[in-house]
Amino acid sequence: MSDLAPRTGGAAAQSDGDNRYKAVQHKLKTLGQAMEAAEGELGTLLLGMQQNADRAGDLAVAIANAELDRKFVEMTNEVAVALGGAAVDVHRLHDAATEVSGLAHDARRTHARLYEGLDTVRSGRSERTPKPGFFAR
Repeated sequence: MSDLAPRTGGAAAQSDGDNRYKAVQHKLKTLGQAMEAAEGELGTLLLGMQQNADRAGDLAVAIANAELDRKFVEMTNEVAVALGGAAVDVHRLHDAATEVSGLAHDARRTHARLYEGLDTVRSGRSERTPKPGFFAR
């Protein structure tokens, strides 16, 4: 059995419609960190699945060498193949988590580069800022 336990707590970052600069920065940071954590957990899962697939394959050979009924060898081989196939899919998921983590960090840096100055100006003044589109008329 695995030592992995399901994570609780729901979504990594709430999608609450708050699009202020600091809120978006926090959401992107939370997403990046959640994907990094998932990347680590998926790496552990992948290693365990690969080891279990290897063990099942070795067990199938041992069963065959013990001259047990052929159906047990075939069933054990099917388990090894299924675990190997699942490991391939977990590897793809691991790669996707790695990519999303990198993209979230890139998006956070780009967002900061584009909007940090504006946020500094807007946060530093005491007057309220007009709603978006006000000056477009």
